[in-house]
Amino acid sequence: MTRLSLVLLLAVMASAMYLVHTQYESRRLYTELHRALAESRQLATEYQRLQVEKRAQATPLRVERLARDRLNMRMATPAITQYVTDEGRAGAPATTAVATGPGKAPS
Repeated sequence: MTRLSLVLLLAVMASAMYLVHTQYESRRLYTELHRALAESRQLATEYQRLQVEKRAQATPLRVERLARDRLNMRMATPAITQYVTDEGRAGAPATTAVATGPGKAPS
């Protein structure tokens, strides 16, 4: 009878240790899940902020200002437009407009 009691006591102790381990893992995973959800919300907020910033940076007025200031681009006017004819190729348009700057040859 003593052996049976000892085996049952060991089984109960092993079962209790397994239960404690399982509860610990459950709590750890629950905490990790909530951290991941908080990070997901933070990343979604950051993504939305970046999308708004991207739309603000790509406004036509800003793009035109950057092209004019940084790239020294300007609107094509008839004064700087040269017309090149392409008579040698069949099906090609008869005239092509090429805008060049002063002193630049058409490419």
